[in-house]
Amino acid sequence: MTTSQEQLRQLTGATAYDRDGDKLGRIGQVYFDDNTDQPKWITVNTGLFGMGESFVPLQGAQFGGDRVTLAYDKATIKDAPNVDGERHLDAEEEQQLYRHYGLDYGGGFSGERAGRHERRDDSAAGVVGDDTRRDLADRTEGYDTSGPTTDTAMTRSEERLRAGTETQEVGRARLRKHVVTEHEQVTVPVSHEEVRVEREPITDANRGAADAGPAISEEEHEVTLRAERPVVSTETEAVERVRLGTETVREQETVSGEVRKEQIELDDDARTGGDRRR
Repeated sequence: MTTSQEQLRQLTGATAYDRDGDKLGRIGQVYFDDNTDQPKWITVNTGLFGMGESFVPLQGAQFGGDRVTLAYDKATIKDAPNVDGERHLDAEEEQQLYRHYGLDYGGGFSGERAGRHERRDDSAAGVVGDDTRRDLADRTEGYDTSGPTTDTAMTRSEERLRAGTETQEVGRARLRKHVVTEHEQVTVPVSHEEVRVEREPITDANRGAADAGPAISEEEHEVTLRAERPVVSTETEAVERVRLGTETVREQETVSGEVRKEQIELDDDARTGGDRRR
């Protein structure tokens, strides 16, 4: 793999991501092939406080600003063999790493195929690969073990539970109109005609009419009788308007959730007393 000097300068302290885009941690060290002086391996700080280191091949890595995307997934990288990063890799350690990442070891521990030994470059800021090597252990200033030097403090963060509301559909109400038939009774006044015989005496007023006909004869008179009958019919009239509306009812509900917070602990291996000497 050919890596430009600019890319090498950006490696140490850059943030490493796996091939799926999951964040891994910061790049700690760059290891070079003693035979070709080409970068072959990097270490990625993982674990609590970035105290763990995993070796990852630089082959297939992609660079983008302070982001380096590696060619392997997070599980493979975290399960890499635990190799001592404070010294040159020996043949057995090399073979373990090559086998773990499915790389061709090339049949031996010499020549350009696998590199004789791979050494660490401890330059954190200058051009990686020159003769100037800086030992991070000599620094007296507090520094971030998962990346480049920072200030003397770390930031502790907590998650806060934020409760709000969202509107969602919980049901529907409908107005439906249908026809029902009911029986009603109404009293209606009715009238009818009845026949009655009226008799009047012969007087000077009606004598002419009485004498107008034959003296003795047969005669028949007829009258039509009428009666009212109740008639039932219906008519439609509007009686009211009905519509649907909504009203908002306020009430209190208790919600709960899980929040995460960071805690800072002291991991001090410089114990006082005992047999420790300075």
